[in-house]
Amino acid sequence: MVYLNIIFRTIILYIVLLFIFRLMGKREIGELSVLDLVVFIMIGEMAVIAIESTKDPLFHTIVPMVLLMGIQITLALISLKSKRFRDLVDGKPTIIINRGKVDEQAMRKHRYNFDDLLMQLREQDVRSINDVEFAILETSGKLSVIEKIQDPKKPKRPSKNGDITIPLIMDGVIMEESLNKINKTNLWLRQEMKKKGYGDIKKISFCSYENGKFFIDLMNNE
Repeated sequence: MVYLNIIFRTIILYIVLLFIFRLMGKREIGELSVLDLVVFIMIGEMAVIAIESTKDPLFHTIVPMVLLMGIQITLALISLKSKRFRDLVDGKPTIIINRGKVDEQAMRKHRYNFDDLLMQLREQDVRSINDVEFAILETSGKLSVIEKIQDPKKPKRPSKNGDITIPLIMDGVIMEESLNKINKTNLWLRQEMKKKGYGDIKKISFCSYENGKFFIDLMNNE
């Protein structure tokens, strides 16, 4: 009898969840706002508890779920009409790379590091920060990338089959593992930096190595 009750509650809650999510609108997971995400988590948690708590009336769970749906729809409508409210709830897009320069302060503000940046660039088939003119971290967490316009007089950059970007310095710290991958030493890197006029490694926010060329980005206060 208990198992039949669980099956019945599961089916009813499944139908209710489908109904609620359809009314709340179609969104891809990556496009969910903070408001959407909070409501979805709360409704999902309520459904799990309701299935396990077979002694509690099912109606006691459905009512707050519908109430949350109503709150979410109401706030979504307010968000459509008020940019100030939308910025308050969802936040604003943040420029991570501005005209080829990495903004470390913006990255720290959003607890966003160079590993995150490189990963999201690779996901968009961008192999090097040096190829990026602008990179904007959207409110959904997605990175929008605008690549640099290449001078037609210059030779084209290597295709995707070329070398990948090797990060050698991150936040003023030398990546020994990366040096090992390219069969180079700490001393070699320091000498190369000195040749280019960068005597203090700690002042370098990011340095990568690709196809025999360095990309160097200094800390913002430099």
